[in-house]
Amino acid sequence: MEMGPQYDLSRLPENTALKQQTLPAQQLNLSASIVLSIFFATGGFCLSVGVILLLFAKSTKEIEINYTNMCANCAQLREDSSNFDKECNCSLPFYLPEKMEGDVYMYYKLYGFYQNLYRYILSRSNSQLVGKDIWDTTNCSPFQVSENDTPIIPCGAIANSIFNDTITLSYNLNSSTQIEVPMLRSGLTWWTDKYVKFRNPRTSNFTSTFAGSSKPLHWAKPVYELDLEDPGNNGFVNEDFIVWMRTAAFPTFRKLYRRLRREDSFADGLPAGNYSLSISYNFPVTMFQGEKSVILSTLTWFGGGGLFLGLTYTVTGALTLLASFVILAIHLKLKRNKLSFL
Repeated sequence: MEMGPQYDLSRLPENTALKQQTLPAQQLNLSASIVLSIFFATGGFCLSVGVILLLFAKSTKEIEINYTNMCANCAQLREDSSNFDKECNCSLPFYLPEKMEGDVYMYYKLYGFYQNLYRYILSRSNSQLVGKDIWDTTNCSPFQVSENDTPIIPCGAIANSIFNDTITLSYNLNSSTQIEVPMLRSGLTWWTDKYVKFRNPRTSNFTSTFAGSSKPLHWAKPVYELDLEDPGNNGFVNEDFIVWMRTAAFPTFRKLYRRLRREDSFADGLPAGNYSLSISYNFPVTMFQGEKSVILSTLTWFGGGGLFLGLTYTVTGALTLLASFVILAIHLKLKRNKLSFL
């Protein structure tokens, strides 16, 4: 007598409507009018949103000052890495033609700097950055230890290449009086970066905690001296450091550097007039044919003055409306042919 196949009853699905796939189902029966309504509504919505975003983007005020070649002597000095400890300063006067009302933001912009390289992105120690194990340099190659074999803190290629130019903005009240524009060094980062991804080790004495370590090769001072005036902006939670550590996706990018402190003569924003930038030139770019600049800009309710989002919505809406009209024309033609056949 032939034996039938044996089944493991424990693996059989339960005898329920869900697991036996016997639940009632509803199949959509879309008519041409419903499909056309959805297409026209989607196209109209995207086109309207795109036009609104473009109008708001055009309302932002922005000025960019490229200082790569304007500080040519400093650029030439920085081409030799052995001169990293030599100071080089330059001053750039410029004219602001229109008043920038409201909040004003200062950015630095780099051209031709690839922060999106795979090995570059991985060259960091998250254990260090969250204050868990500051001696962990496992993933920081090739910037793990210094020449005297002491651990580098913070280690890795990203930290080693931090943007370290110092930029000061001054306003010329008249031909003989110049005042420094007050800027905020806080409020530059994402909340999750400041309070979750970057934390200082729990200690009351930074100097003793980091004893026996080395600063990154081209840093002027160690991480625990980045901002001695504000303990909440010192160490791994320094906002300039955090902003740099969030790598950019494209080789041309801008990063937030300062925010205008709205007080006294600048309570309403930046008035039109003559300004000057005082720059301590430290970050080399000419060796890789790059450029750098300073940007002063206002923002809108959805962000900066970039046109990409508005253009994306506008093009999507226009193409959807075009497709809607094509579908409508085909539908009317087929309907007319069907009536003539009858």
